Amino acid sequence: MDRKNQHFMQDPRSQYDLSETKYDSSQPDPGLDTLLQPKADHGERSYKGSGRLTGRKALITGGDSGIGRAVAIAFAREGADLVLTYLESEETDGKETEQYLADSGVKVCSIVGDISNEEFCKELVHFAVDRLGSIDILVNNAAQQYYVEKLADLTSEQFQKTYATNVFSMFWITKAAVPHMPKGSSIINTTSIQSYQPSAGLLDYASSKSAITGFTKSLAKMLINEGIRVNAVAPGPIWTPLQQSGGQRPEKIENFGQGVPMGRPGQPAELAPMYVYLASQESSYVTAEVMGVTGGGHLP
Repeated sequence: MDRKNQHFMQDPRSQYDLSETKYDSSQPDPGLDTLLQPKADHGERSYKGSGRLTGRKALITGGDSGIGRAVAIAFAREGADLVLTYLESEETDGKETEQYLADSGVKVCSIVGDISNEEFCKELVHFAVDRLGSIDILVNNAAQQYYVEKLADLTSEQFQKTYATNVFSMFWITKAAVPHMPKGSSIINTTSIQSYQPSAGLLDYASSKSAITGFTKSLAKMLINEGIRVNAVAPGPIWTPLQQSGGQRPEKIENFGQGVPMGRPGQPAELAPMYVYLASQESSYVTAEVMGVTGGGHLP
């Protein structure tokens, strides 16, 4: 994987050359970056900050791995203090992420818990405000995704847990956080290309992402009256542990992401700059938008 020259012009199709790499077809749930093969790039060695978020205070859900880790690294190197949250079973990844943030010179705090629980969501916001003093960037990123081929096999338990993790938590956390968010704050939700181009086998996940897209646009029109912007990022096929731990059929993993025009999966590091842009004052006239990072599998 070529990580050496990401800041120099190059062919995006081959920026991450994995043609000779063996993809593991699966790993146990929950998926961990520690076990991911091939390894993903979160910007650990490549992301260079320039003070774009100096003094900002961010809460990131799912900050241990995948897109959340890449966003945490970028935010910290741009100068933001952080609170990260993740499941107890993901603590190995969480501690590793904290190590990458240790030399950024910002405050980094973590709290372990399950955001599908409303009381924990309230506790999370209280923890963030207590540690950081306020919240002016909220990234609702954590998600659950499990592939189920047949409707008859999709249980009510899974459907409800997917919505509790992906949608209800966003509502609970946002509602608790907004009273602590000053004018100029930014909320960024992670939706998906699945919101627009849903795949068979991802009924609960895709429909939850459609809910996030609608939630984002409606909330943006509500909160602009308080000076808070709300946007979303819609990733395409991104190489994260979510894919290996039940998010895709095992036989699809080896060719994961090759169906988009760019011909490869994206890396978490390729999404982080979009979150930085939406969090920063550079996007001051942007709200109620969904920004696609899809390798050419564009949004409508």
